[in-house]
Amino acid sequence: MDIRIGIVQSMKELEIELPEGADREQIMKDVEAALGTDKVLWLTDRKDRRVGVPASRIAYVEFATKASERVVGFGTD
Repeated sequence: MDIRIGIVQSMKELEIELPEGADREQIMKDVEAALGTDKVLWLTDRKDRRVGVPASRIAYVEFATKASERVVGFGTD
């Protein structure tokens, strides 16, 4: 699962690739719990690196799965 986090007053996004078994609902609860507080949202990526984002700096959070990635090329559905 991929997560994109927009940072207030920054043109860049923070993109984190979480492990395959990551619990989407739990992560969404963690994000909601951190927002509106002075907490730091901590996530661990696939390479076991920890990423912390101050909740007060989060502009938006976008959840995506591998199935929702863009496909480039020709094909029929």
